[in-house]
Amino acid sequence: MTGMTAAVSRRHDRRWLAQVGAAAGLLLTVVALLLAPATPASAHAVLVSSSPTASAVVPSGPAEVVLTFSEGVRKVPGKIRVIAPDGSRADRGEPSFRGAVVTIPVDPAGARGTYLVSYRVISADSHPVSGAFTYSVGAPSTPPVDSGGDNRADPVVVNAVKVAKYLGYVGLLLLVGPALVLAALWPRRLSRRGPARLAWAGVGLLAFATVAELWLQVPYTAGGGLFDVTGAGVGDVLGSAFGTAHLVRLGLLAAAAFLLRPLVAGPVGRTDGLILAILGGSALFTWPLAGHPAASPAPAVSVVVDAVHLGSMAVWLGGLVMLAGFLLPRADERELGAILPIWSRWAALAVAALLLAGTVQGLIEVATPKALVETTYGRLLLAKIALFAVVIGVAAYSRALVRRRTAAGRPGRMRRAVWAELAITAVVLGVSATLVQTTPARTAAADVAGTPAGYFSTTVSSPVASIQVELDPAERGSNSVHLYAYTKDNRPQPVQEWKGTAALPSAGIEPITIPLLPLTDNHATGEISLPASGEWQLRFTVRTSDIDQATVTVTVPIR
Repeated sequence: MTGMTAAVSRRHDRRWLAQVGAAAGLLLTVVALLLAPATPASAHAVLVSSSPTASAVVPSGPAEVVLTFSEGVRKVPGKIRVIAPDGSRADRGEPSFRGAVVTIPVDPAGARGTYLVSYRVISADSHPVSGAFTYSVGAPSTPPVDSGGDNRADPVVVNAVKVAKYLGYVGLLLLVGPALVLAALWPRRLSRRGPARLAWAGVGLLAFATVAELWLQVPYTAGGGLFDVTGAGVGDVLGSAFGTAHLVRLGLLAAAAFLLRPLVAGPVGRTDGLILAILGGSALFTWPLAGHPAASPAPAVSVVVDAVHLGSMAVWLGGLVMLAGFLLPRADERELGAILPIWSRWAALAVAALLLAGTVQGLIEVATPKALVETTYGRLLLAKIALFAVVIGVAAYSRALVRRRTAAGRPGRMRRAVWAELAITAVVLGVSATLVQTTPARTAAADVAGTPAGYFSTTVSSPVASIQVELDPAERGSNSVHLYAYTKDNRPQPVQEWKGTAALPSAGIEPITIPLLPLTDNHATGEISLPASGEWQLRFTVRTSDIDQATVTVTVPIR
C-alpha cells in the first residue's frame, strides 16, 4: 500500500513540475510580447519613386535625395549611400526615416556628372530590400562604382535561411505527429520509445532551426557572410517583430517540452492535453507573425489562415510519419481496423483546411491572375499546387483502401501509398521554404525599382548634339516628352529650335506633330496623346545655329 501511495505521489509530483514548467514558459512568452516593439502592419516594401527620378538629368545638384517605398521601412546602418561622379561620398549625415519615405542629405555643390544611389532597408515582413539607380547633374557621365560594399545578399546566407526554415517545418511535423498520435490513437500494448525519440528529435530540430533563423537574420538583413554577426546586429534583430516572434516560439516550445515528457511516457490527463494543445496552437502563429502574412493587405486574415495552413500541414504530415514509421508496421489488424478510419477522417479535415487556407492566402498574396504567371512567387505557387494535386490523388487512394477495409488486413499497399505522400510532400515543404523567402506576387508585380512604370529614356547622337529623350509613362494615352541636348563633352548644348513628330507605321498612323516648349537653353518639353500600342517612331530635329541642324529617330515601345 505504501508503494502504491509513493507511486501516486511521484506521478503527482511529475505532473506538478510539468505544469510549473509550462507556466514558466508561458511567462517568458508574455514578457517577450510585452517587450515587443509596436510596429504597424505593412506589405513587403518596394521602391516606388525617387527624387531625382532614376536616369534623370537635373540642372543643378539637389540638397537631398528622397526615396519613397510602397510601405514603411527600417534602417540598415551604413547601407544607404550616394556616390559622386569621382567615386567619393556625396551624402552628408544620416538619412531620416519617416514611414515609407527616406530622405538622404546630399551636398548640393557637388561636381557635374552621374551620381549613384544605393540602398538597403528592411521591410515590415523582415526581408531586406536593396537596389540602386543613377541620376545626373548637368549632363550624364560614366556611372561611378560604389566601393563601400555590395548591397546584395550573400547567396550562402540566403540559401542557409531557406534550409533553416525547411528544418523548422520538419521539426514541427515531427513534434506534432507523435504528440497527436500518442495522445489519441496509440495502442496501449505498443512501446512508446520510438515515437518518444521522434518527438524529442522534433523539439530539438525546431529549437535549432529557430535559433539558426535568429542568427542568420543578422547577415541576411545587414548583408555579409554567415559569421558577419555583431552584437549590435543581434540586438536589432531581437528588438524587431521577427525577433520577438522567434523568442516567443522558443518560450512556447520550452513550456510544451515540460508537458511532452509525461505524454511520451504514458497517457496524460485532459487538462495537460488541453494546455499542450493551446501551447501548440499559439506557437503556430509565430510563423506568420514573422513573415509575409503579418505584412499583407489583410494582416489579421492572413495570419489566421497561414496558422491554420501550417497547423493542418503538421497534423497531416506528422500523422503520416507516425502511420508509416510505427503504426502500419507494428499494430495488428484489429488495432489498425480501429485506428485507420479515425485517422482517415482527421486527414480529410486537415487536407480540407489546407486547401481552404491555401486558397485564401494565395488570393491575398498573388492578387491578380497576371501576377500568378509573371512573377517568381506566382510560378512557385503553381508548382506547389501541382505537387499538392498529386498528393491529394495518392491520399484519395489511401482513403479508398480504408473505406474498403483492405488496409488493416493488407497494410503493404497502405504503407506504400503513405510513403509516396511523404516523398512528394517533402518537395512541397522545400517549395514552401522558398516561397516564404520570395517577394509576394502582389508586390513583385508592382515593383518598379525606383522608376515610374513604363518610363522610357535613351540618348542618341547626332553631328550637332547628343539628345536625351524621355517619355513618361510610355503607355497609350497622354505622355510627357522631355528633351535634353548636350555637347560631345557632356556640357549643355544651347538649341535655337526644337521640332518633333510621332508615328506608328505598323498601324498606318502618319506623323503627329509634338508641340515642344523650350524650358532652358538645352531642355524642351511637350505633351502628346498616343492612341495605340506598338513601336512608335519619334523624330526630333534640333537646330543649334543658323546653319547647324540634325534629326534623330527613336523607337519607343508603347503598351
